[in-house]
Amino acid sequence: MLFISVVFLYWFSSYIYVPILSPYIEHLGASYTYLGIVLGSYGLMQILFRLPLGILSDFMEKRRPFIWLGLAASALSGLMFAAFGQLGWALAARAMAGIAASTWVVFTVAFSGFFPKHEVTRAMSMMQFTTVAAQLTSMLVSGYLVERWNWQLPFWLGGIVAVAALVLALFLREKEPDPGRTPMSLQDLAPVMRDRTLFRVSFLSILAHCVLFITMFGYTPNQALDLGASKNDLAWLTLSFMLPHAAATLFAGRTLVNRFGERAVLTVGYVGTAVFTFCIPVAPNFGWLCVTQIFNGLAQGLVFPLLLGKSVAHIEPSKRATAMGFYQAVYAVGMFMGPFIAGWISSAWGLAGGFRLAAYAALAAGALAFWWIRTDTKAVVSAASGGPPDTGTIHKNM
Repeated sequence: MLFISVVFLYWFSSYIYVPILSPYIEHLGASYTYLGIVLGSYGLMQILFRLPLGILSDFMEKRRPFIWLGLAASALSGLMFAAFGQLGWALAARAMAGIAASTWVVFTVAFSGFFPKHEVTRAMSMMQFTTVAAQLTSMLVSGYLVERWNWQLPFWLGGIVAVAALVLALFLREKEPDPGRTPMSLQDLAPVMRDRTLFRVSFLSILAHCVLFITMFGYTPNQALDLGASKNDLAWLTLSFMLPHAAATLFAGRTLVNRFGERAVLTVGYVGTAVFTFCIPVAPNFGWLCVTQIFNGLAQGLVFPLLLGKSVAHIEPSKRATAMGFYQAVYAVGMFMGPFIAGWISSAWGLAGGFRLAAYAALAAGALAFWWIRTDTKAVVSAASGGPPDTGTIHKNM
């Protein structure tokens, strides 16, 4: 319960200002191109730091120091945003948030370490739900705080919450290494990174994060304000996306996959994402924009927990931090390139061009998921729900 509380506060501190971030950067005088650079810096830092942190954590056989580092960086990011209202500082603060997010690899591996191998998917679903719940709660209040007080308050609150989480994290228990565990060696790195399943899941996740960080975590709030929404209305936009997104994460990893299989769920998730992302720029008013976000949140919520669990379920425990670091570093490419390219396109052709880019990326991901996942892996979900494990199933089916 303590670990889950720390995770909740970690993401709360990181996402409390996300709905107002792109409007705030635009308020400071940034063009869409510079806005794309600021938004993309979050992913760039994760490309640079996530894999090294995962490797270092495996070598040291320690998780807590990296969790502390992430919370400290999150606090610093919020406080930098709050104290300095300039474009250069905004870029530095967002980059610092990327460093904080880079430590998520250690959070996920530390938590999954308390579960047997055949329950890793269930553990990842719990983490994903906690993440979405924290994001939903924090993002609901940000617009109100800005409307009622000022732009800086969400950033101050994010920094303070991260400090509180850091204090709680000092009491986390470090899981003792398994005496029979094979220590990580340099020779192990290449096979982990060449793993076919890990590579394919990581590439699918690049496209998923490209879409997410162009839309809800990128330019959709700007689209809402362009349609006449107030800053306080951004709470409704957030709720429209995050509530079905959270519900989907609860059922995707167990109920839906157990009934329909991974191939069907992932393909439907990506295609649904594409359809409703195409609808964003043609929504005639704020109400219809919220409708597109309801179905977009649902569709994207089908994808993320499946990819997260699939990335490490077949990897030996001693190498999971490295595999998770690789997975998260690779999908951070989407978090960087998505908003960066969309910012450049939006400067030339308006926000509609960036949303179309996201929709085409989702369509490509749907086609790849249908092609790569040849056989539905229902047995894996049964194992994750408590049935007999089938350690080879995931690796064979992708």
